[in-house]
Order: sequence, then structure tokens, then C-alpha cells
Amino acid sequence: MNSQAESKTSGNWSQTVRFFKGWLEMPRAVGSIVPTSSTTAREMASLVNPSADMPTLELGPGTGVITKAILERGVTPETLWAIEYSEDFVEHLRKEYPGVKVIQGDAFNLDETLGDKKDTMFDSIVSAVPLLNFPVPQRIAYVEDLLNRIPAGRPIMQITYGPRSPVPPGRGNYTVERHGFVLRNVPPAHLWVYKRARAS
Repeated sequence: MNSQAESKTSGNWSQTVRFFKGWLEMPRAVGSIVPTSSTTAREMASLVNPSADMPTLELGPGTGVITKAILERGVTPETLWAIEYSEDFVEHLRKEYPGVKVIQGDAFNLDETLGDKKDTMFDSIVSAVPLLNFPVPQRIAYVEDLLNRIPAGRPIMQITYGPRSPVPPGRGNYTVERHGFVLRNVPPAHLWVYKRARAS
């Protein structure tokens, strides 16, 4: 194995260890015992518009696998905001992705987390928050709040590890669309998109 391959393997392993440690410390806030796969991360970033004149919001970035995919999509670090609950992950993200606006806080209470920036509008939202760990009414309120922060018609991309949408259709002012199923993830990942219809 050459030095570049060794470095990549070492980096992947350290990310897995860090993520597993985070899961042990806060199992309710971390959805899986291993990080999202790069394949899944690229698919989650696929609906982000790098040419948008508003920032992109990432929720629950963890070790930054999806963050990396969003940046590789063409979003500049300065226009990517990432909200992370874990202090350890926040410290890692700030070192790994300088320029990205990494904020420690609760994705379920963005007004408090964003403080004086709470009225910021985003172009799209990528969420890896483990919604299945929370009651259905809280999940619905989460999506409704996020949709108030992006233009009508723009997406929230959500990962989950269950076969059904974690936010059920017909329970609020939003649409639900299955985006895909990624087998190359541990565990296999289901991707869902939530939108609010544009006014006719």
C-alpha cells in the first residue's frame, strides 16, 4: 500500500473511531455507529445549488463526510453553514473545514442556535439529524420550521435508516418525495426530500 492510500485508510479509520465515540456519548443525537458513506454523501449533496445567492445549511454534519461532498459540489466554504450539537465534532469540523461557518447548537431550536442570524434565509438544507430518535410531532415541527427558512420549491434533503419517510405526508404544509436508496452505506440509507409548493 502506498503512502497516499495508507493516509486515506488512516483518515477513514480515525473518522469511524471519532463517530463511534460520539455515538457512545450521545446515542440519541447520532443516528449510526459509523459515518455516512461517501456515496451517500454525494447523493445528499446532489440537490444543493452551488450558484445560489443564499447560503446552504447543513444540520448534523458529524465528522464532515457530507460537508466535504457539499464543498466538492462547488459550494464555497463561506456560504456553507453547519449546525452540530457535539462539541467534539464542532472542534473537528472547524479544523478540517476552515471557512465553513460551524455553529454549535440544537437543530431543533434554530432561533436560539442562530441567535442574531435567526432570520437568515438559506437556499437549501441537508439534514443528517437522526429524526427517528424523536417523536413524530417533533419531526413534523422540525421540517415545518426548516421550510420557513428556505424559498418555496427548494429542498430539504434528509437521510434516514428506516424504509418510510421519518416525517409522514399529509400532516403539514409540505410535500414528501423519496429521493433514493443507497445500499453502499452502513446501515443502508433512505433519502427523502421535503418541499413547500411555490405559490401559483
